[in-house]
Amino acid sequence: MSETYQFKLPLLEAAQAQKHVTVNEALAKLDAFAQLRVQSRSQAVPAVPVDGQSYIVPAGAGGAWVGQDTAIALFGNGGWIFAPAQDGWSAWVLDEGSDLRFDGVSWDYSALSVDENLGSIVVQTIEFDHIITPGASNQTSAFIPTDTVVYGVSGRVIQAISGPPAFRIGIETSQSRYGTALNTALNSSHIRATSKPQAYYEDTPLRIAQEGGLDFIDGAVRICIHLAIMTPPAAV
Repeated sequence: MSETYQFKLPLLEAAQAQKHVTVNEALAKLDAFAQLRVQSRSQAVPAVPVDGQSYIVPAGAGGAWVGQDTAIALFGNGGWIFAPAQDGWSAWVLDEGSDLRFDGVSWDYSALSVDENLGSIVVQTIEFDHIITPGASNQTSAFIPTDTVVYGVSGRVIQAISGPPAFRIGIETSQSRYGTALNTALNSSHIRATSKPQAYYEDTPLRIAQEGGLDFIDGAVRICIHLAIMTPPAAV
């Protein structure tokens, strides 16, 4: 046996020379994998990698990551070190702000509940910035995904909204569902939960509309959609 079972940490051999090299490599792996935090799960091999940064290797990656799909790639001492992902591993993904879990096949959002055949329910927040454009209302390019259940929508004004004295957020068929009389000032925030979880059966954008009779001029709002996603059992 030359390495540990899970993290593949190198073990010292009897009468081994340069023992410090092996020990240092093991410590570097332990430092990276024990509280797993990766930069991205979608990025290609970075042109200028940074020592100590880790990535989840995306499917079909090229270059130095060929053949390492779903593995953890750690850059250290001028080269890449790989650890095959194990069923049940979790990782925080920095460029998504999401907690993922490896199910033995792929990395996906961590689930509240998973059955033996991988049917699950996942609670997720979809966050995006919307730049206000002139007019009475705006439709967001981001949307509520199909076959999800929404508990509510929250937001924060990240650039003061000029034009109307207030605004509302909803969808086309219920234009005040996620808040009315919302403050337009910089850093004002809101949280609007529905009285009961709302199911959506098609991709549905949000609608941001002025209140007070004056059209939008400009501004920006950061929006979070708080929802649950159900996944079916794995294929047989």
